[in-house]
Amino acid sequence: MLSEIQNRRSIRKYKNKDVEKEKILQIIDSARLSPSGSNTQPWNFIVITSETMKEKITYADHSQSWMMTAPVFIVCVADIRCRIDSNVTIWLDENSPEPELKQIIRDTSIAIEHMCLQAEHLGLSTCWTAWFNQKDLRPILGIPEDKYVCCVLTLGYNDELPKQRPRRPLNELIRYEKW
Repeated sequence: MLSEIQNRRSIRKYKNKDVEKEKILQIIDSARLSPSGSNTQPWNFIVITSETMKEKITYADHSQSWMMTAPVFIVCVADIRCRIDSNVTIWLDENSPEPELKQIIRDTSIAIEHMCLQAEHLGLSTCWTAWFNQKDLRPILGIPEDKYVCCVLTLGYNDELPKQRPRRPLNELIRYEKW
């Protein structure tokens, strides 16, 4: 697994090549198997391949035109209902104060990174995008107001090989027993 971690890059240019459905399902299955606090599994995924839907999502995601080179978008949605009773009215956005929102974003983020690594393992590439506002993206996909879109993950076969970005040395990151 270390080679997938070392080789993974955020790709912003993809080949014009369809991604096999079996690979998409394997990637999402890797997310399904990821850990979550109290096993709440707050994640849901919307697979987008329609050019029309991808255009709308790209527009909502700050018109990042490079996104349109990806053959697949996976919209990653966190559901707070695994932690808050369904009888409670709630509307989520970037400024929502609910502590449970942090928990579901954390857990869904773990699942998303599982997908990025599984994609790399299968010879595919990804880029995590989140330059959107909930109010702009949710209506496009019919996502209820009590759900939180964590990211739009672009997926496909890369058509670029960016160099690895600098990383801090390990000895700068580790402390033992206390800060």
